[in-house]
Amino acid sequence: MNPFELMKTMGSIQSQMKTIKEEIGKITATGSAGAGLVEATVNGEFNVQRITISDSAMAMNDKGAIEVLVASAVNDAIAKVKEATEAKSRDILQNIERHS
Repeated sequence: MNPFELMKTMGSIQSQMKTIKEEIGKITATGSAGAGLVEATVNGEFNVQRITISDSAMAMNDKGAIEVLVASAVNDAIAKVKEATEAKSRDILQNIERHS
């Protein structure tokens, strides 16, 4: 591959990576624990956006149990975000390959 083709390819790869990063940033997923007693929403950058603790969970008055539920809900949301980001990345790359 000559240097000009290599530079063109590198520019295309950078553009593709930017597209993937932008699309992944739009992803959010909500995980839950304790049959919905606690919910956590995480974005595609793995930042926790929201934690919701139901009144029923608060009424348990058990700090340790609530902490476990929060951790479980966050982990559930992270797993869903990982799955969604992998699927989105595959879709984008397949779409790019079809149009190359």
